[in-house]
Amino acid sequence: MKKFFTSESVTEGHPDKLCDRVSDAIVDEILKSDPEARCAVECCAAYDRMLIMGQVPTTAYVDYEKIARKTVEDIGYRHGSFAFDEFKIDVAVHRQSPDIAMGVDRKESADIHDSFGAGDQGMMFGYACRETEELMPLPISLAHKLAYRLTEVRKKDILHYLRPDGKTQVTVEYDGKVPKRVDTIVISAQHNTKVTQEQLKDDIIKYVIRAIVPPQLLDENTKYFINPTGRFEIGGPEGDSGLTGRKIIVDTYGGRCAHGGGAFSGKDATKVDRSAAYMARYICKNLVAAGLCDEVEIQLAYAIGIARPVSVFVDTFGTGKIDDGGIADIVVKEFDLRPYSVIETLCLRKPVFLQTASYGHFGKSCLPWERLNRTEDIKKYVK
Repeated sequence: MKKFFTSESVTEGHPDKLCDRVSDAIVDEILKSDPEARCAVECCAAYDRMLIMGQVPTTAYVDYEKIARKTVEDIGYRHGSFAFDEFKIDVAVHRQSPDIAMGVDRKESADIHDSFGAGDQGMMFGYACRETEELMPLPISLAHKLAYRLTEVRKKDILHYLRPDGKTQVTVEYDGKVPKRVDTIVISAQHNTKVTQEQLKDDIIKYVIRAIVPPQLLDENTKYFINPTGRFEIGGPEGDSGLTGRKIIVDTYGGRCAHGGGAFSGKDATKVDRSAAYMARYICKNLVAAGLCDEVEIQLAYAIGIARPVSVFVDTFGTGKIDDGGIADIVVKEFDLRPYSVIETLCLRKPVFLQTASYGHFGKSCLPWERLNRTEDIKKYVK
């Protein structure tokens, strides 16, 4: 049965992603000095100003403004009202609410893993499938790679006229569950005033699309929409407001599976919005790699201040070697899902978060939750 699925990504210069990067750059800087710090940092930016806000109880000294300006400079904003040395910054950061802290603070207990509660209630999802080498859905994988390539050709001066803002979108045609071809590619790339739309379209197809998308996935019927509205000279916060945590589907699986609603960037690992979503991906990837299923979605649900999840739900979409309830039992048996254990397992007290802030939090081999080090433990359940 023929069907189509679409996912999008954005470059690091997109106004929302710029804010994500500032938030995660601050979290990483804090963790360098204080691995036990709690962080909930958000950022918003528009035209020529930025607001950094949130809750950060820590002993570390952090120059929020310096970090923000360096992040914007690294992205490449050197023109217009949001040039890294031009925009105004307001900082409104205070200590964590004691009502939240008491749910996470360690209590007297024989086992520290039980005394360390979840930082909030909520449900988090993980996903993995066999469509790509990194066990991610093909549409979001290609969209991220195209967005990263847009930044790469700009920073390497291959396409010198590009500016930091940009968006990509990929539609894949499936035969049942098997991806067959790329049907449509949409790319919007910010540029300077001198390039023509004809040159930009030719260059994007040559240096971005054909450099990333495998040729066997492209055919004479593949449709290309490059800057379909016309010129795109004003971008980033100068063209549209940005906000931390507004690209949650870009950050995860491109809409392929459910989402609990919580954003990742700007939060330390005591917030299960972030750490439990990473753990769910880690479990899903190892289940698929071990051969227990070909596709899987996991939901983990927590109550604030309580260490163990209140529920674990597994859906293998009919691909499991055993029933989904049985796989859920395996997950509970093989993986310690208490927040303190999750933080230890995935090394989440280290400054690893800035590298997640653009081009997806999943599918990058350098990240600890992408390891396949539990497959041998799981293979014993495969019949």
